[in-house]
Amino acid sequence: MFKCINRTAQFKRYIHSAGSSFSIKLNFRLVSSLPLRMTDPAVNRVVSEIIRSPEDKRVYRGLEFTNGLKAMLISDPTTDKSSAALDVQIGSLSDPSNISGLAHFCEHMLFLGTEKYPKENEYSQFLSEHAGSSNAFTSGEHTNYYFDVSHEHLEGALDRFAQFFLCPLFDESCKDREVNAVDSEHEKNLMNDAWRLFQLEKATGNQNHPFSKFGTGNKLTLETRPCKEGIDIREELLKYHSTYYSSNLMGLCVLGRESLDDLTAMVVKLFGEVENKNVPVPEFPEHPFQEEHLRQFYSVVPIKDIRNLYVTFPIPDLQKHYKSNPGHYLGHLIGHEGPGSLLSELKSKGWVNTLVGGQKEGAKGFMFFIINVDLTEEGLLHVEDIIFHMFQYIQKLRTEGPQAWVFDECKDLNNVAFRFKDKERPRGYTSKVAGLVHYYPLEEILAAEYLLEDFRPDLIEMVLDKLRPKHVRVAVVSKSFEGQTDKTEEWYGTEYKQEAISEESLEKWASADLNGKFKLPMKNEFIPTNFEIYPLEKDSPSVPTLIKDTAMSKVWFKQDDKFFLPKACLNFEFFSPFAYVDPLHCNMAYLYLELLKDSLNEYAYAAELAGLNYDLQNTVYGMYVSIPNLSPSASCCIPDFMSPSRCHPSHPQNRLRGLSQAFVKG
Repeated sequence: MFKCINRTAQFKRYIHSAGSSFSIKLNFRLVSSLPLRMTDPAVNRVVSEIIRSPEDKRVYRGLEFTNGLKAMLISDPTTDKSSAALDVQIGSLSDPSNISGLAHFCEHMLFLGTEKYPKENEYSQFLSEHAGSSNAFTSGEHTNYYFDVSHEHLEGALDRFAQFFLCPLFDESCKDREVNAVDSEHEKNLMNDAWRLFQLEKATGNQNHPFSKFGTGNKLTLETRPCKEGIDIREELLKYHSTYYSSNLMGLCVLGRESLDDLTAMVVKLFGEVENKNVPVPEFPEHPFQEEHLRQFYSVVPIKDIRNLYVTFPIPDLQKHYKSNPGHYLGHLIGHEGPGSLLSELKSKGWVNTLVGGQKEGAKGFMFFIINVDLTEEGLLHVEDIIFHMFQYIQKLRTEGPQAWVFDECKDLNNVAFRFKDKERPRGYTSKVAGLVHYYPLEEILAAEYLLEDFRPDLIEMVLDKLRPKHVRVAVVSKSFEGQTDKTEEWYGTEYKQEAISEESLEKWASADLNGKFKLPMKNEFIPTNFEIYPLEKDSPSVPTLIKDTAMSKVWFKQDDKFFLPKACLNFEFFSPFAYVDPLHCNMAYLYLELLKDSLNEYAYAAELAGLNYDLQNTVYGMYVSIPNLSPSASCCIPDFMSPSRCHPSHPQNRLRGLSQAFVKG
């Protein structure tokens, strides 16, 4: 499977909960296992002190092998499934220039027989016979292999898995079938707008940069062209594997019921002999968007009837600054949805419905900063005005300067999100951790994506300085451009038109003044600070108890006797005889709920950031409201959240029109 992964993107909604009075380093640096006296020459270093959440009952050990491979071992005596993943820090950006998709093809072929287990389906058959499964993906910089299996059979599965990295066969008889499998995967993506736009972004940058490569590959790149040029694709595959599949580029994660010592013995035996070819980690210090690729406007025709605006700026790689994370800070502010935010103003004008903003991964050496919105029909007519408002908000951030309290609030949000993070399923967890091994010290690997320790105004200002009109790239996606394009992207056939942004527009954006409607977010009153757990009542009932019973309402209560976390789960069901009486009422009820969500958004966004998520759904009886993670310190918001004024939203006509358009489009 070819995949576009986004390791550090911060443009998603920030829905972490937070606390204001503790530090990850002080509270979460836990000794996960007793120090191990490792005398095996295959292991260079054992890491036993690993930062983890206090709610995490698994225990961990890190290993640094003499051959350069790094591993994270996880012992979980309660798991039903064991799992393992190995991430090779090499991907499609390292494909030969004349064989697009070779890294992806290698991922497919690696599964099909090894010297120790030559039977083609030995690995998959073993897993399927023992309640297991496997998968893999290739991205620009990574090839990630992972599996799960019934906990009793971890060692047998791991033995078969390890052979991929020791002695794969790359059987000639499997080649044609797997070329067809890769081709089918590409065909499946042809009508997917996300894939089409991703490749178009690559196609409109520097064509001599590895970022421009067609990473998935297809029959043309893996069979037809190589045959014409006299290239033996299997020989190229062997060369690629022998060149790049080096232990120093590998990160391993294994999770099982076994003790850490038993897991250690298992992985040392199986992976200690993987060859270290001392391959340098690929780096791409030059950005694919150079001067000639900036200040460009792209009109793009999608497959689906969507309207989106993508505003992109090239920025340096910020990965090494993960403890200060300036992209996270700016994404938090630009992507905010509360009163005075960029989104709030654009929605009030009826131009957009949603906005995401923040840093987006490129590769080791470069990143992007993006601000994306979906457009209403009216918004499509005001693209330049929307971008002008974006630069007004960016100017507001420059004028205000970096704020320590905003950074501290982000830090608190991350702290509690980490403290109360949910237990992850084995297969996805090992796959993720194996990839993180390449970027963070083993001691910090579980917490690194949550760590915010160093407030660096200089880095925030550096990134802000990149967010100027002279660095911008703009893409608008709409069916309205059909028949107005003059270019076609090679691999997906995306039709588009490229134009230089006019000097008039650039000057207007560059002179964007302060907009009085834009404000920094207010301090988040919903951040939880009270983590007290009340003792379980004596003879506490095992089922919910009716504690209020009136003509208009009934209330049941059940004290938590299992998880013992400072959270409450609230569920409300509202009944109406008119909600589902006929198609008109059904659709009106649905539209009302969309209006209600939209009306609540500014108020509820700060609560969502603090972990107070909520869910509103239509039912055949009326409406269902769920608040699954209420903290004691946020309980004061419930009366306001459920007040009549909140439940009877008044909307400007343009918001009603925009939501109706989205509803009709489905």
